[in-house]
Amino acid sequence: MRPVREFESFLREGVAVRRSPDHSRAKSLAMESEDSYRFLMDMAEKMGVKDGNANNIIKDAYDVIMELVRAKMLLAGFDASGQGAHEAEVSYMRNLGFSEGDVRFADQLRYFRNGITYYGKKFDKVYAENVLKFLEKVRARLGAS
Repeated sequence: MRPVREFESFLREGVAVRRSPDHSRAKSLAMESEDSYRFLMDMAEKMGVKDGNANNIIKDAYDVIMELVRAKMLLAGFDASGQGAHEAEVSYMRNLGFSEGDVRFADQLRYFRNGITYYGKKFDKVYAENVLKFLEKVRARLGAS
């Protein structure tokens, strides 16, 4: 995988744009993220993390993370859309103080989630457990309840 570009390059290309902060939309995304998180953790607790549900856990965890990142972007007056938007959102994690290793893991997660969604790629329990650990780290860092 290629390195994650700087967020400013997405701004220059118009994939990400500056706009007025959107507190209402940010709050809505944060609430949706929290609801999705609770559902995911409830499912993982009741069903356990297994090879058979690893893909669902990975996709749902990615969605929770990106909803939180989008909410932070909106509060700061940024929005991303179109081709490359998910990469821009992952790149924005640097602006939120995440390490380069965290940004790379999030980008890998983005790439693998696309593999699941569009190409039927299968992942195992071990990777899903690592994704859940990363999810906890991201939520704690972004101030999710």
